[in-house]
Amino acid sequence: MEKHLDNLDLNLLRLLKVVVETRNTSVAAEKLGISQTSVSRGMAKLRETFGDQLFIRKAHGVEPSELAEKLAEAADNMLLPFAEVLEAYSAFDPQQYQESVVIALEVSLLEMFGKGLYRALSAALPQAKLKLIYWQEGSLQNMLDRQLDYLVHFSLYPLPQDIYTHHLSNIALSLVAKKNHPVLSQSSDWEAIHHLPLVKLVSNAVNAKHDPFDEIAIARGYQPNISLVTHSIPIAVDKLLTSDAIKFSSSYLLTHSDELECYPLPTLPKELQELSIAGGYLQSKRGYPLNQYLHQTVQSFFDGITQPK
Repeated sequence: MEKHLDNLDLNLLRLLKVVVETRNTSVAAEKLGISQTSVSRGMAKLRETFGDQLFIRKAHGVEPSELAEKLAEAADNMLLPFAEVLEAYSAFDPQQYQESVVIALEVSLLEMFGKGLYRALSAALPQAKLKLIYWQEGSLQNMLDRQLDYLVHFSLYPLPQDIYTHHLSNIALSLVAKKNHPVLSQSSDWEAIHHLPLVKLVSNAVNAKHDPFDEIAIARGYQPNISLVTHSIPIAVDKLLTSDAIKFSSSYLLTHSDELECYPLPTLPKELQELSIAGGYLQSKRGYPLNQYLHQTVQSFFDGITQPK
């Protein structure tokens, strides 16, 4: 019997349940919307799997055995979770959704876009329990373990095929420093800027010993002068405002202070003149209404952003 169970069609369990309830194969066929021939074939497969003792033929129907009634009860319990899942899919209402929604963002993206994204998600899922956290060591495993619903990261961050990713936005880069910077006001060539203090936001997007900008400087014979590494944008901004430090960043940083300014980049490959942001969630959740809705909400948020100039 075990071998037969491996290949058992779930539709046969539904047939078994209805025949037990109606005690008539013709009525069961009508209730299921299938032909009498299909019912007869299904009954034959049930007898092949569970034995001939399932039903006793009567003049005006069939009498289920104790085994048939027990199997019908088990089938009902087995099919119930499927029905609940299907109902949850069809009944998903973002305005009424009250469960937890966990989204992990690369730390600088959380600092930069977290407030706006939180407002967008709050409007889209007003009763959900939102958690916006930064992407850290262990976050990938948490995603694979279904503990995270969505991620926002730089596209260059390597992710396994288990995670479905899609492009959200591009961020143009420049050099950011205080206004009237004594060097950048004159030139932003490598020769002019290589000695300047560098400010960096810690990012898991780069797994190399140096980030790409450092690699280019080193290739030109310059040793990067890294003066501050931090997770905090306010601390980074304070360093830029109170020194001649510079940062490879986007114009979004200017929203944190009117005293900052964007300057031209030194010579860089085209692929380093802007950064791509991606969103993602588990491939196995691509059909989930919540994840599809999260994707639409996050994409709409980024589509509605105009980068400051």
